[in-house]
Amino acid sequence: MDLSYTDWMSDLPEELWDLPLSELAIPGSHDAMSYCLDINSPLVPSESDFFRLLDGLFYCFTRPTIFKWATTQDKSIEEQLSMGIRYFDLRIAHKPKDLSKDLYFTHLIYTHLTVLETLSSVASWLDSHPKEVVILACSHFEGMDDRLHCSFIYSLKEMFGSKFCPRTESVPTLRTLWASGYQVILSYESQIAERHQELWPAIPYWWANKRTAQGVINYLDWNKEMGRPEGFFVCGLNLTADRYFIAENPKQSLRTLTFSNWESLRTWLEEQTPGSDPESLNIIAGDFIGPLPLCSLVIKLNQKLLPRKSVR
Repeated sequence: MDLSYTDWMSDLPEELWDLPLSELAIPGSHDAMSYCLDINSPLVPSESDFFRLLDGLFYCFTRPTIFKWATTQDKSIEEQLSMGIRYFDLRIAHKPKDLSKDLYFTHLIYTHLTVLETLSSVASWLDSHPKEVVILACSHFEGMDDRLHCSFIYSLKEMFGSKFCPRTESVPTLRTLWASGYQVILSYESQIAERHQELWPAIPYWWANKRTAQGVINYLDWNKEMGRPEGFFVCGLNLTADRYFIAENPKQSLRTLTFSNWESLRTWLEEQTPGSDPESLNIIAGDFIGPLPLCSLVIKLNQKLLPRKSVR
């Protein structure tokens, strides 16, 4: 179990302070807020009509199944930060027929916690850890119009203020970020981001959409052969099960599936290298941060970037 890598960025050797963040190995949390899903909330509107019909007719049976397959994390945002997570996959939405401006996180259903109260916790945590830098990847934005986008972005600016690293800082390093007091790189998967220099474009995410470790590994290796993208990118170690597998395995959950495939994923992960080479990795995201030692394994990869000491 990963315990605490609270200040791992500031604890890195000085030799790594001038490398672009996009060349460091950074632990990430896939569907970071699914630990607080509300089992009684409505399904997000983008789900298929057939799926929503089933949910309406057989709610008592479908909801527990949805909940156990939609839940990808079981640690709070503050716990994930203290364990070393520095990239957060945040899927944001506005509930249908909700007259307020409140936004929630989603993964099939909505969370208990609102977006702003969660990000306020992140801002407070950063105040206590001034040399740690987070990458917040905001996406999906279901049910949001321009008015809600503008209101949300205004709130983000109020909340993070001078902590925002503008996208004009195209190759941020730890040293340059520390010198400017920047702690937040926020990618915003919407064209509206172009109007705000504080917001970065969407960060590519390699998602295998496979339910076995070997399927994920094959997909990631294929992407590595194609060469890494410019700048930040995410390598997803998360598994995905389709509805047929779920129906045929009623005793399974995403947790049991992830744990049963972990050793193969771990072996592959330990062989990876960050850096600037075409096959190097950057952000590595997974599920169930904490119970599985993703953070310690990813952070340890940065040792491969240190120059080898000469042997006499």
